[in-house]
Amino acid sequence: MEYEFSRVRGSFCRRRPVRGDPAELQCVRGAEETLAFCEKHNLASILRGPLEKGLLSGEFTAETTFPPDDIRHQWDMKEESHAEQLKKMEAIRDVLASRGRSPVQGALCWLWAKSPVMIPIPGFRTETQVIENAGAMQFGPLNDREMKEIDVLLGRT
Repeated sequence: MEYEFSRVRGSFCRRRPVRGDPAELQCVRGAEETLAFCEKHNLASILRGPLEKGLLSGEFTAETTFPPDDIRHQWDMKEESHAEQLKKMEAIRDVLASRGRSPVQGALCWLWAKSPVMIPIPGFRTETQVIENAGAMQFGPLNDREMKEIDVLLGRT
């Protein structure tokens, strides 16, 4: 049986192939229903923005601003959703960065621990970021204790 996600209806429809419509899922927020569907039907889930445009790098603060030509220029790090995500990142930073990982590597490792059907497509601007992203593979998925600790810190238990 073939499926397609309809952004208009916000649901899955039968009789059409799954298209390359990347989902968003990060350790601080995301499309859990899309993940559940993919797991149920043994489908891969391509994840765009798994590092939330750098927010999960751990490098931003409430004082961070972006230049006018940056896609993140409109972000308000003191209020609204990005401020909330920043607070969540601060809460889980130590867990993500444990065992020698960077926060970026920890965020990617969280995705792999969450589900083996996930294929994250992290962005990058520099060669250093590419090397850091690829370096996450040496650590593998977060362990059960780390996943539970993140859930507790984010109030998901």
